[in-house]
Amino acid sequence: MSVSELERQAQGWLLDCEIRQLSSNTLDLRRVITGKLLWYLREQGHTHCDGVAVRAFLAYLANGHKQEGGRWGNGQLTRAPRPKTIKLYYDDLAAMFRFLVGQGVVVKNPMEGISKPVVRQDQVQPFTGEQVQALLSAAKRSENPRRNEAIILFLLDTGARASEVCSLKVGDVDLTQKRCSVAGKGNKKRQICFGPTTARALLKYLSEAPRPEDAGLFLSDKGGSAGEGLTRVGLRLLFVRLGKVAKLSGVRCSPHTFRHTFAVNFLRRGGNVFTLKELLGHTALHMV
Repeated sequence: MSVSELERQAQGWLLDCEIRQLSSNTLDLRRVITGKLLWYLREQGHTHCDGVAVRAFLAYLANGHKQEGGRWGNGQLTRAPRPKTIKLYYDDLAAMFRFLVGQGVVVKNPMEGISKPVVRQDQVQPFTGEQVQALLSAAKRSENPRRNEAIILFLLDTGARASEVCSLKVGDVDLTQKRCSVAGKGNKKRQICFGPTTARALLKYLSEAPRPEDAGLFLSDKGGSAGEGLTRVGLRLLFVRLGKVAKLSGVRCSPHTFRHTFAVNFLRRGGNVFTLKELLGHTALHMV
């Protein structure tokens, strides 16, 4: 299949994903992945997409950070991707090519014979109490102290996913009852609760600039999206900055580490894994 035809057919696959009502996060990820594949094929001078080209793309995904100029030609992307990221690319490309085979667009799936990437258990270290305090101190010295302190406390209290935090609207939060409604994977709604300290931090943050209920809860203050809802990339970069200011070591400073910290603390306080599964929005115990 030519690269130009692949681009056209990929749009048809993405449209089919929309028709099947996949979540906005899944759709966004699949747009990114197909866009990266097309970028790579053109950057390397491929006129057609076959098994060799797809295999080379997956190898580039794993090793592109070593090249001069960084992965995707971005000088800031010089770190190896997580194995889970490579598997996400593999799974979504496999889904796209299965769709194209089913539609009769291609006769042979170019991913046949390409082994699925191995993803070993990621041993995420939780934050210690001292590290949490260092992050809160860094947040209070940041450009947006009330927002950043509220985000840290909210993540610690709820174990919410980064995507759930970024999609929150003002109207989703009930400060009186100290709870809020989040949309998890597959747009599954669930209620999560937070403590009085987090409620006070949220109240202080919202009192800075009252806004309508359909506005984003946590707003971005940098880049082209300033004033809009904070994105997952923006949230990740926020914790990269805070982690440097707090001088953390031996732990990955990311939104997911807060989620892991919440789970560990919950179990240490005597909670059971069945309740934890529901709190985290997981569908199976092995995901806890």
